[in-house]
Amino acid sequence: MSGSAENEKLFKPVGDAAEEVNMEESQNQAGVKNTGAADSMGHPVQEIESLCMNCHKNGITRLLLTSIPYFKEIVIMSFECPHCGFKNAEIQPASQIQEKGAKYMLKIEERSDFNRQVIKSETATCKFLELDIEIPPKRGQLTTVEGLLSEMIDDLEADQEARKTIDESLYEKIETFICKVKKYINCEPGTLPLTFILDDPAGNSWIEYKPGEPLHKWSHTDYFRTEEQNVQVGIITRDQLEQRQREKLAELSKRERNPSEAVKVDSTASEFLSDATEIENYGNEVQTFKASCPSCMHECETHMKPVNIPHFKEVIIMSTVCDNCGYRSNEVKTGGAIPDRGKKITLYCDDPADLSRDILKSETCTLVIPELHVEVQQGTLGGRFTTLEGLMKQVYDELETRVYSQTSDSMDDATKHRWQEFFGSLKEALEGKKKFTVIMEDPLAGSYIQNVYAPDEDPNMTIEEFERTKEQNEDLGLNDIKVDH
Repeated sequence: MSGSAENEKLFKPVGDAAEEVNMEESQNQAGVKNTGAADSMGHPVQEIESLCMNCHKNGITRLLLTSIPYFKEIVIMSFECPHCGFKNAEIQPASQIQEKGAKYMLKIEERSDFNRQVIKSETATCKFLELDIEIPPKRGQLTTVEGLLSEMIDDLEADQEARKTIDESLYEKIETFICKVKKYINCEPGTLPLTFILDDPAGNSWIEYKPGEPLHKWSHTDYFRTEEQNVQVGIITRDQLEQRQREKLAELSKRERNPSEAVKVDSTASEFLSDATEIENYGNEVQTFKASCPSCMHECETHMKPVNIPHFKEVIIMSTVCDNCGYRSNEVKTGGAIPDRGKKITLYCDDPADLSRDILKSETCTLVIPELHVEVQQGTLGGRFTTLEGLMKQVYDELETRVYSQTSDSMDDATKHRWQEFFGSLKEALEGKKKFTVIMEDPLAGSYIQNVYAPDEDPNMTIEEFERTKEQNEDLGLNDIKVDH
């Protein structure tokens, strides 16, 4: 049986779980007992006797392997102790740590948005910007937006009586804050919209998406983890991070003492020499150097080659392959100095030949196709140098795989119809039967669409420059760059 078939057998949609009850319970040799509740395919909810951390007697842990439509497989766990009454519930992702972290944004504009389903892993941080609230990483949860806020209110209210006797001023401040949060939950006038951000460096969290909604309402961005975040999700230990930092400091110190020596690209174990040495035919060769795999931390090879794009600039194509765990990645990096202004490119595609145009989408670029309701946020898909058809095909394939790899029985008819309309419209555009507009906005001006009329102007394409906002400079880390001395 293939891996996908096994997943379908083990992980059924959460809405299908426990629909039928089988009164005949079975006990296996490992002490795992079926509760009798089963999903639509007969997969049971299982019970395991386990230690209660409150009274240290034995309680019951219940496990359900299930899947969330448009997301991935998870394990739902609940514990209950019959002796002391202690209860606990959490979720664990059944998939591995993702290659990149994930950041979701939801604009809450009406009451129904508080009912959106939320998968919050144990490494995720939740922020409500207008309320100036940040919920730090803790246990994994399958909940709703309202559920996150309600749980926070319950935690605050639990100690209010004690605070009133100890510090009445603090009690009043927290009481005022609780009332403010409740006003947002009740959607009182002047409260909405509310911006909810879910940031998970492990990439295993999620906010429910509704097909066909406005582009500004929901967004998803992938990003590369920092070394500190790798420690947080458990990819490397704190000792390994400190060892790397010491090695980097030693390498920097060595460079300062011997600036004429060849500079190694990677301080861990690299044989590749940088531009400090003379490399013949650098522009025509594929350079290979050793690096650490971001997935398993074993040594792997990264290949790099500079490519000159006519009428644009030189870019670097990079690919990494790990023989140990099978990790693969490829991306495109633009070279040169950071430009003073961002760039917005708008192309009106009224001919099937436009699909064959070369396109470079950098990591900082947002791509929007309004007629098709497509929006690719910064960080999503990484840097890509392909054709317009290739980029749209990748969007189509990834969305279709995510949507239809889940059991469609969990979708209502309206949701199915919206997805069918979306994929139908995107397929028409890929077949050249539909006209559409591509809008690429890149604050670092590192993206490009081929001008087939070059060096003359393209009548269907406009290129505009714009000043970056202070927030964009902050997101890109430009406000902290110091170039003095």
